[in-house]
This record gives sequence, C-alpha cells and structure tokens, in this order.
Amino acid sequence: MGPMSQSPTYRAWQQLSTKPLGSRLFSAAAMARVPYFTSVLPHVVLMEPGRAEVTVPKWFYVHNHLHTVHAIASCNAAEVAMGMAMEATVPTSHRWIPKGMTVQYLAKATSSLRAVAEFTPPDFDAVTEGTEVVVPVAITDRDGTEVVHADITCWVTPA
Repeated sequence: MGPMSQSPTYRAWQQLSTKPLGSRLFSAAAMARVPYFTSVLPHVVLMEPGRAEVTVPKWFYVHNHLHTVHAIASCNAAEVAMGMAMEATVPTSHRWIPKGMTVQYLAKATSSLRAVAEFTPPDFDAVTEGTEVVVPVAITDRDGTEVVHADITCWVTPA
C-alpha cells in the first residue's frame, strides 16, 4: 500500500511512532479525536496492516465495584485496538465502520491490560460492494493471561 492510499491516521502513526514519546503523542491525538476513549487512557504501542496493540493502565476510572477493570473499559480497549488495525489496513479507496461486537469475559482483570487486534486483511480490489471483516481482539493482563476476547465485525465498502 503506497503512502497515498494510506489513511491519514496511519500516516500520522508512521511519522510519530519513531520519535521519542511519539507513540504517546499519537495516542493523545487519538483521544482528542475520539474523547470517549479518554477514560481508558489508551496507549497505541504498535500499528501496522493487520495488527495493532494498545495498552490500558489500571486506574480509578476503569475500576468496577470489585476493583477490577470493568467490562466496558475492556470493550473500549478492544475497540481502540481494532480501530487502529483497521486504520493501518484499509486503503483510502475503501471505508470501514464497526457493525457489531461479541465479547467473552474469561477472567478477572486485576492489572493493566494489553489489547491486540490481529487479522488477515481481505483483498480490497475484490471488495466492490460491501463485506464483513471480523477483527479478533485478545485482551491480556500483565501476566499474559487472556481476560477478555472480542470479535468485532466491521462493514467495509468502497469509498
């Protein structure tokens, strides 16, 4: 995918991620663009076609009554990771939008989290109408245990 077919979000990542504190600056800009995600303080640590990784600290605003990371914070982390993976993958000739999410809560999340979205991109030249792309997201705790799994279905169409 050439630079002109990359999303502005992915181009910004490529420009900032190699600089000192660049991934933090990129993450802050992403939160400014989508303020809803601010409560989970996502830090985008990797973004490339077919894959993105986001970390989320355990802090007061993501606690539930059990002092574990609440379910919706985990879903937010999954959605940020999916969105960054899609932004790095979908060429400007196409667009995407989330259509649905299936979530499995596998274990209590008692630490900071890492959300990894990873999928095999479709052949975008073959997407002439619309197609569903399912992006699996594994959310693990500090020990590497998967505590939440989300499958996010996106609708991809030509732009």
